[in-house]
Amino acid sequence: MNTNKLWSADFVKICLSSFFLFFSFYTLATALSVYVTNGLGGSDTQAGLSMTVFVIASVLLRPFAGQLMTKYGERKIVILSLLLFLLFSVAYLGVFGYAMLLLVRFFHGGTFAIATTSTNTTAIGIIPEHRKGEGISYFSLFMSLAMVIGPFVGLTITTHGGFTAMFVLCAVCSLIAFVLGASTRRQTREQIAAAAAKEQPRIQNKGRLHWRDLVERKAVPIALSGFVVAFAYSGLVTFMSVYTHEQAIDQYASYFFVCFGIMIVLPRPIVGKLLDRVGEHVIVYPSIAVFTIGMLLLSQADSPAMLLASGAIIGLGYGALLPCFQTIAVLAAPAHRRGLATATFYLLFDLGYGIGSYSLGALATSYGYSAMYMLCAIIIAFSSVIYYILHHKRKRLTGAGGEPALGSSKA
Repeated sequence: MNTNKLWSADFVKICLSSFFLFFSFYTLATALSVYVTNGLGGSDTQAGLSMTVFVIASVLLRPFAGQLMTKYGERKIVILSLLLFLLFSVAYLGVFGYAMLLLVRFFHGGTFAIATTSTNTTAIGIIPEHRKGEGISYFSLFMSLAMVIGPFVGLTITTHGGFTAMFVLCAVCSLIAFVLGASTRRQTREQIAAAAAKEQPRIQNKGRLHWRDLVERKAVPIALSGFVVAFAYSGLVTFMSVYTHEQAIDQYASYFFVCFGIMIVLPRPIVGKLLDRVGEHVIVYPSIAVFTIGMLLLSQADSPAMLLASGAIIGLGYGALLPCFQTIAVLAAPAHRRGLATATFYLLFDLGYGIGSYSLGALATSYGYSAMYMLCAIIIAFSSVIYYILHHKRKRLTGAGGEPALGSSKA
């Protein structure tokens, strides 16, 4: 087997599986509020609650994903979680009331958390060790593409085809994700298998579950930086349509996300290679600066040109930052606990997103959306301080402590 090969058949399949998984999620996330208000006759608050329930389930169950993979095997959890995600995607077709919708959303959110964590872990295992930054960057690119295409398709299909057509499309995408994910066979390295074998008896013989079985401690520092970024990023996704309406440029809101998506996609291959060759710090600090500038520009956007420019700048900064943080989290953990590291990172990211949506909404109600985005820019800039204290400074003082280092492909 060529251990240097990145684009193997299995890596392509797990990337496409992740794309269709996230495509289904973003299509529903965008159009579900319309379904609640128009299809079920609910209020805006009820529409928001349908998303909150999904996030709550994701936060509650994601910590168990790594534990389940360790105990029952990575491949089994990938197949089972994708199958359950498919079944709950189909369940939307049978929803007959708001209470039932919330129930489906809860279970759908839980299966989504486990499915995304397990497929992510599988992809990380397939990527050659010295190309982790590049491989994770490409893998997350498929998620970014889904984030760009999904909302557009969701709103378009509900406008022209109705809610049933949207649910059918999401079910079909979930089926494709399941087929691709189930057919992926990770080539597990001997050292990973040996480490996992040593870990297994400890888990099986222990009388009670310990927090270390649910959270990877070494991934927490960078995950806290991700929490702060997600807190600020939530204001972008949740309130963009309201903000652009307030600024009388709401017809350009969709184009904002097009510019945002393009600038996530275009530089991604370069970012991944730089991450492996020169290290994370060279990527993180400029990305935070660019992200901050984009948010400041957005807070003052009163014309289409400023709005679209801010979307492109934010996309460039955020698009480079997220895969970098994720790569750091993965490489901070021992090889057999990288599933837990992934789960830990996204657990805190989800928490930041959920808390940010509520907190920033309350702030915007009192002080306006322009002030809210100004605060988001300050919060993003502050994430550089957190990153320096919790990761950069600590790594410099310990000399990386024997942990796998980025920017050392020759090692």
